Parts: sequence; C-alpha cells; structure tokens
Amino acid sequence: MCIRDRSDFVARTRLPFFNTQMGKGAVTGGSNLYMGTAALSEGDYVHEAIERADLIVAIGHDTVEKPPFLMKSAGGPKVVHIGYQSATVEQVYHPDIEVIGDIAATVTALGERLEGRLPPDDGMLDLRKTILARINDRAEEDRFPITPQRIVHDVRAVMPEDGIVCLDNGMYKIWFARNYRTHVANTLLLDNALATMGAGLPSAMMAAMLHPGRRVMAVCGDGGFMMNSQELETAVRLRLNLVVVILNDSAYGMIRWKQAIDGFPDFGMSFGNPDFVRYAEAYGAKGSRVGAAQDLVPTLEAAFAGGGVHLVDVPIDYSENTRVLVDELRNRVPDIELT
Repeated sequence: MCIRDRSDFVARTRLPFFNTQMGKGAVTGGSNLYMGTAALSEGDYVHEAIERADLIVAIGHDTVEKPPFLMKSAGGPKVVHIGYQSATVEQVYHPDIEVIGDIAATVTALGERLEGRLPPDDGMLDLRKTILARINDRAEEDRFPITPQRIVHDVRAVMPEDGIVCLDNGMYKIWFARNYRTHVANTLLLDNALATMGAGLPSAMMAAMLHPGRRVMAVCGDGGFMMNSQELETAVRLRLNLVVVILNDSAYGMIRWKQAIDGFPDFGMSFGNPDFVRYAEAYGAKGSRVGAAQDLVPTLEAAFAGGGVHLVDVPIDYSENTRVLVDELRNRVPDIELT
C-alpha cells in the first residue's frame, strides 16, 4: 500500500488522523487533518483527540509496536482494524471489527463509500490547533546544552521532505516521534518494538547506500552510538555520504530518566565518553562539535555540503523530559502511567 492510497482516503473522508511512531509519513504530516503522533501510550495531548473520538479506524497497525492508545475493557471509542492479517488481541488492543485483506483495496473502497457522507468535526479541528501548539512549544529556545525540542526543530529545518533520518534508540526517539513532522513515507526510520540500541548508524548506512541522492542522517545517543561506533570505518570505506548526530548527555538517558521518575537512586547510568570529534577522525571521518544552539543548523548544513561521513557532537539538555513528559502531562491528566 502506498502513501497515495492512505492520503486519498483521508482527503475523501475528511477524517482527522494520527499516526503511530512507525506509521509516520504514511499520510503527510502537512495535512490540515493531522492531529499528531502517539509517542506515548496514554496521557499525551494527542490522546485528547483519541478520547474525544467515538470510532478509530486503525489502518495497518502492527501490535508489535508500543500501544498508541490503551483500549479499556468497557467504554471508549469503537475500533476497526484494517490489516493484511488479524490483529494480535491484547488487553490494550482488542478491535470491535476486523477487515482482513489487501489494505489498499480496502481503504480505496471505503473512501469511495464514505466520500461526502461524513459531516466535518469542527471541534476536533479546533482541538488540533491546541495540540500542535503545545507540541511545538519552546521549539526555538536558545539555551545550551540544546533542548530536545530545538534539536528536532533544527533537524527538520535542514532535512528536505525526502531526506531520511534514522534514529537509534533512546529518549530522543519520543521527542522525534512527537515533534518531527514527516511528509514522505520512510523518511523517519525508527524501531518502536524491540528498540535495539546501536541500530541507528547501520540503518542510516543502508539508507545512504540505497538512496545516494538523498540527505541521510543518523541520530544516536552517545550510549547507543558506542555500541556500534566501529561501523564508522565501514561507512568511510564504502565512501558513503552520511551525517551522524550524537546527542551527548554522558548517560543512558532514557533508563536514567525512568530510574528518577520511578523513585530509584541515580545509579550506574552515567559514564565518560571519548572525544567524539577525534574519534571520528581516527576512522577517517570528519568531526564537528556544536557549542551553541544557534550553531546547530549551520554545522549540519556544512556537514552535508562537505560530503563523506561527518560526525556532529551535540550536547543535549534532558531536563525537558521531566518538565514536559512528567510534570506538564501529569498536571493535564492526573496519575498517567508512562509506558
């Protein structure tokens, strides 16, 4: 099923939509019906739209992903599952109806039958403006080390619509899922299932081999990068054009954050790093270090312009994890569970 089928379905039905992390780009995020991405399983702003709905049509959802929303045993919106195979029924995902078969043919036929028959939901579209405004808050903040919101904003600014960003696994994946607007399928590659650390650089290398005419960027945490950093040699040897962004907090940031919010001692998650610029140069790659928020875009642009393999070391301020994903969301919805 291509992006055109799903985009055509949305255009015909005028149904507001959200996507899962792995579904980003399946319908353009530039649509005025886009409500956001389910980066968390519950309690985020996009879940206000999910809770307001009386019906959710889940197109191609694979339950290997972290749940985009949690179905209750009773109440809540009805769910129609459209897929190549039956849904794996779980406590949090048990569709009321399933349509199994060719997804493209199904959504085309459904779009034809529903076109012009569904009244617009002005309340949902008003809610969209509020959701996206909250998500985009502080996206251009200048403080240093750089906030996750600013990093996502600036990466989006340097990547064309068909540019490919390959994420490793770490805290930044939630921020990219929430904040990075995609317009073309398979331009934000991430793992929302097993979430293997160290996957970002190799996946970006393959993307660069398959699409040599596009900009390709690997975004890695320092912990995940060091699990497969020796592949810089392979990338240099293959003469790939590739920018590798290291989000440097000298820690396994997501695990450290979860320790904190669950009340555990801050133990065993911090470490020292090599000088990443010299480390890249030792493999024959180029290296740069960002020293201020306003330097990120020009540094990334210069890295792409220079060609070859270029590593960019970016210090990141993860204090926003608690401010936004814990305090702000808990004040909006009491006692949410971050799963």
